[in-house]
Amino acid sequence: MKLRLYLQNEIGLMPEAVTALDNLFAYKELPKNHMLCSNGSRSKDVFFIEEGLARSFYHKDGKDITDFFYKEKVFFLSVENIFLNKEDHCDCELLERSKIRMANYSLLEPFLDNVPKLNYFMRNNMAYHIKLLNDRLYDIQFQSAEYRYQKLMRDSPDLILRASLGHIASYLGITQQTLSVIRAGKKLK
Repeated sequence: MKLRLYLQNEIGLMPEAVTALDNLFAYKELPKNHMLCSNGSRSKDVFFIEEGLARSFYHKDGKDITDFFYKEKVFFLSVENIFLNKEDHCDCELLERSKIRMANYSLLEPFLDNVPKLNYFMRNNMAYHIKLLNDRLYDIQFQSAEYRYQKLMRDSPDLILRASLGHIASYLGITQQTLSVIRAGKKLK
């Protein structure tokens, strides 16, 4: 979904604010495997995906662990960089050819101060993402691998077609072999 339509229809911003924000966010068409940001970066960019799929991930013991998936109609940013002024510990790569909008947070901040609907949206969006992270932590700690897979298929069935099984398995906190067993409908021991 185009940023302009999202700002207008989903947030309900006035036309002047929609135009100003649409002009603020640069448009980029980027190839699959493009890195939007890297571990150790200090990027202050806010991203919006108009079309495509991205994942954030980190490295642990020589393994690449998927932390989160971002798809169309999603804003995302580095909390560490923007709010804590620290280096980000994750990488973020595109899993598909994508149409991305991006703006520096410092340019966006005055809009948050002066456009109440945008400020309200941003606060609710942050609360929603905190809830997603809380649910994810709970699921990894207390739910079975089968439950986590079924929940992912219920909430984002398109991911199985768009992301590699390795990325999905690492996101679920399981091995590819375990994912294969679950997908085959076999019971785990």
